[in-house]
Amino acid sequence: MKLGLLIDLDTCVGCHACATACKEWNGASAISGPLADYDPYGAAPSGVWLNRVRHYEVGAYPDTKTVNFPMSCLHCEEAACVSVCPTGASYKRSDGIVLVDQDKCMGCNLCAWACPYGARELDECSGTMKKCTLCVDRIYDTTLPEEERQPACVLACPTHARHFGDFGDPDSKVSRMTRERGGFGLLSELGYAPVNRYLPPRPVPKVAQSNAGPADEQAANAADDTGSAGGALAKLIARARAALST
Repeated sequence: MKLGLLIDLDTCVGCHACATACKEWNGASAISGPLADYDPYGAAPSGVWLNRVRHYEVGAYPDTKTVNFPMSCLHCEEAACVSVCPTGASYKRSDGIVLVDQDKCMGCNLCAWACPYGARELDECSGTMKKCTLCVDRIYDTTLPEEERQPACVLACPTHARHFGDFGDPDSKVSRMTRERGGFGLLSELGYAPVNRYLPPRPVPKVAQSNAGPADEQAANAADDTGSAGGALAKLIARARAALST
């Protein structure tokens, strides 16, 4: 079993509903404890967020496109954060979920330094590391209706850009969508085998691609030559730029 998230970059509108729902649910969760806020009403508010949304502009005016890119723990099969943890606080379950035992974590930051995705955050109030739990306390809660046993971010997404399931099952919804839409793992070439997958934006209409120049096509081809289809965000952006630039 490999539980994880499938995120459709074509339909994500960057509304941050996933991030706020994650903050609300996990803030009261017994798994990670409260998520701290620092100076929330001050000039420079900050805090611990287990899910963050990045925004990228690709293409050249007027043919531009915004790519909204949600990021959280990818629950890697070969999780570097687990192997470097000196206390055993970071561990991977048999269902594929990577968690942090708050009673064992000493806040040394080694896992954060080892994670190439920036998916871990040190809670300055508790002195422990926090990360996405895939709402493990929710997805196994048999008191909830079956359709509600999903991560809070999935349930909150207004465009249904987020999907949850078992990537270890080739017939699951997330596995089928990954095959059909060319889903990819972020920075797969690093060898950590992230479970979470992303679906790339669909191509723009042919009429909008007619002005793409040789340099843009060359950039897209170079991206494809460097490894798997979309193993890194840079490859995705290069292909989108080739399709949208004038």
